[in-house]
Amino acid sequence: MASSMAAAAAAASLSPPVLSAERPTARGGLFFPGSPASSRPLRLHSARRGGLSPATRNPRSLPRAAKAVVAVKAGPLKVMIAGAPASGKGTQCELIKTKYGLVHISAGDLLRAEIAAGTENGKRAKEFMEKGQLVPDEIVVTMVKERLLQPDAQEKGWLLDGYPRSYSQAMALETLGIRPDIFILLDVPDEILVERVVGRRLDPVTGKIYHLKYSPTENEEIASRLTQRFDDTEEKVKLRLQTHYQNVESLLSIYEDVIVKVKGDALVDDVFAEIDKQLTSSLDKKTEMVASA
Repeated sequence: MASSMAAAAAAASLSPPVLSAERPTARGGLFFPGSPASSRPLRLHSARRGGLSPATRNPRSLPRAAKAVVAVKAGPLKVMIAGAPASGKGTQCELIKTKYGLVHISAGDLLRAEIAAGTENGKRAKEFMEKGQLVPDEIVVTMVKERLLQPDAQEKGWLLDGYPRSYSQAMALETLGIRPDIFILLDVPDEILVERVVGRRLDPVTGKIYHLKYSPTENEEIASRLTQRFDDTEEKVKLRLQTHYQNVESLLSIYEDVIVKVKGDALVDDVFAEIDKQLTSSLDKKTEMVASA
């Protein structure tokens, strides 16, 4: 009888402890029911003995260096924007630049600035323009590339306005590794574009642009001296629109994964609200890509 009781006691001492359903009186405690110590929790090992560290139990106590690992910073936005004549592109560029702090780069303005400054590229471009010829893509692409690589554009991001306009220009930029995060295409019905262009008038004294319907002059004196630009006729506008659509079609195959169409026939603020939403989405995607890399 004594030997049987001894064997049972030995077996009980070798069996694993049973977790009690009772609520422990302290965190991390394990109870051994029926033992004298059942009223006291058995403490888990400390961090130095292989257990959980205080920092793991309380994320707020993580060292600053460890917390910095989860902070992900996406690079600056790279944006291209295109639109037909009178699509409101210039107005939207100003709004984008103001909110996002991007460097606004217009190929036309850049070309004129290079010529005025007498740079090597400017001199080459001027030779073609004086002959009434188009400036070769290689010259303009070089100008654009050099401007995009300037420190301000690299740090703040850039907004490339109205360029590229053709497949060859886009491919030249691709070859140089210049590609946007998003390509915004302002989409406005032809009849509205024609109305916007044909109704435009120029004040030769101040250089200010008015519109007979949407932005009339302040007084009759200004109205009496307004002139219409020679290419702001319906016939020439339609020719320019045809060229624009051909150019856009050639770009779709290159930028189809980043191109976003935005309806440009709404109020200025409504158009920008949609652009703003698309730019925010693009920034979020950049952040996700960096975080998952």
